[in-house]
Amino acid sequence: MGIIVLAVAILPLLGVGGMQLYRAETPGPAKDNRLTPRLQETAKALWDIYLSLTVACAFSFWLAGMSVFDAIAHSFSTVAIGGFSTHNASIGYFDSGAIEAITILFMLLAGANFGLHFITWKSASLRHYLQDAEFRTYMVVLVAVTVIALVTLRISEVYPGLGETFGKAVFHAVSIGTTTGFTTSEYHLWPGSLPMLLLLVSFIGGCAGSTGGGMKVIRVLLLVKQGLRELLRLVHPSAKIAVKIGEKAVDSRVVEAVWGFFSAYIAVFVFMLLLLMATGLDEVTAFSAVTATLNNLGPGLGDVALNYTGINGFSKWVLCLGMLLGRLEIFTLLVVLTPAFWRR
Repeated sequence: MGIIVLAVAILPLLGVGGMQLYRAETPGPAKDNRLTPRLQETAKALWDIYLSLTVACAFSFWLAGMSVFDAIAHSFSTVAIGGFSTHNASIGYFDSGAIEAITILFMLLAGANFGLHFITWKSASLRHYLQDAEFRTYMVVLVAVTVIALVTLRISEVYPGLGETFGKAVFHAVSIGTTTGFTTSEYHLWPGSLPMLLLLVSFIGGCAGSTGGGMKVIRVLLLVKQGLRELLRLVHPSAKIAVKIGEKAVDSRVVEAVWGFFSAYIAVFVFMLLLLMATGLDEVTAFSAVTATLNNLGPGLGDVALNYTGINGFSKWVLCLGMLLGRLEIFTLLVVLTPAFWRR
């Protein structure tokens, strides 16, 4: 949202083409697709959807029992996938199933492609959600993680009843999977590999064109499809096999761009991880801190499970850079820092 406003309102004054940054920020095959013929109209359409979701979220929170202030503050944080709360216990402070259900719903909506919301609203039909390959993958991943969390928590008897166990599982799967970061309990104390699994899901993040962080579902989907294509090529060396999203073949340049982004993402992650470990942080703390900041998640594991006050100052500077790189999708920040961009 901010990139589009920057592209529309500020960059033209500097003589810089706004579409350059728009394409740099927009992931996957959607980078050349506009919702409307003019970028200004696209920005207005997206902001209308964003404002409508925020108002609906705040009103729902208020009806569920939040104060007006808490409802407005949490609606900002939910639709923006920020995860900040006005209380130390986050959403768990309210101890309300209704509030948790509302939070889950709007986290799901905020993590989906806003362009898809626009098309659905314009056509007055929900079929577009079912037809969209990225949205289907997004939901399958979250459902799968929820099931794994539910089974693990139930077998370990972390919570007494099935209803409470299901509520904790689905809330944290959606919150961490969409990179929101709200919590209702100390998930970092959950048994086995479950905390690490939830953290790893944040690498996938939300859909392209959403407020979610991570690498975005469409990129991960393309990486998987490209990997499967290479396996088929080993079996059928002469076959011409296209990478498709739905029924549409994806341009090879897009696939190359996704691999380039993935390479940059991993390189940045490894570099920051090594820097943090060099300052004395243990492996779990360093890994989860970089994961949580680069994916714009928030809560981590180890010494950063609750907050980041206990780590050293240098690590905090590194993680600040990680948050900027993650929020700006790495290439956007690098493009702005490239002299050739400003000379055009």
